Amino acid sequence: MKKSISVLVLFITTIVMAQSEENLPYYEIPEFAETYTAGTVAARMVDGLGFRYYWATKGLTPKDLSYKASESSRSSDETIDHLFGLSNFILRSISEEFEAIENPEMTFEEKRKQTLLNFKSASEILGKSEDLSKFDNDKYRFWNLINGPIADALWHCGQVVMLRRASGNPFNSKVSVFQGKLRE
Repeated sequence: MKKSISVLVLFITTIVMAQSEENLPYYEIPEFAETYTAGTVAARMVDGLGFRYYWATKGLTPKDLSYKASESSRSSDETIDHLFGLSNFILRSISEEFEAIENPEMTFEEKRKQTLLNFKSASEILGKSEDLSKFDNDKYRFWNLINGPIADALWHCGQVVMLRRASGNPFNSKVSVFQGKLRE
């Protein structure tokens, strides 16, 4: 009887997790814009980042999250915290309404979801923008977002992929970052 209940709970949990996973952005990269503008190109960069982040973090286990390449390096979980912070920074830099969610008590799944939602919101804002200079401020210009947090987040997605591979849970080989979807 205990075993039957355990199997049922596992089955229901799997279904709930699969449904919530389907609601997250970037399982596939969105369709591309019909026209090239500064905003649609910048949005596509963020979409590429979101897609890479989705697959770099999908299916990470507690073992993966705690894995460190060396004593002085970040764990996958610490790298994901940094990526969450970068997503907050990017969105805060282009949206006056955005209030960063900085909750150290968030679970991995909550951080992952919010990071993906932040990337999606940033992409939507950028895609509608004709003039990216409107995001310049007295501290930095929009150019700095490209070579700073956007490029940094891409870098760290690669680190998560490398760390998960080293901890025994490789990146899904069917993911095509070129096409932005899973290969058949």
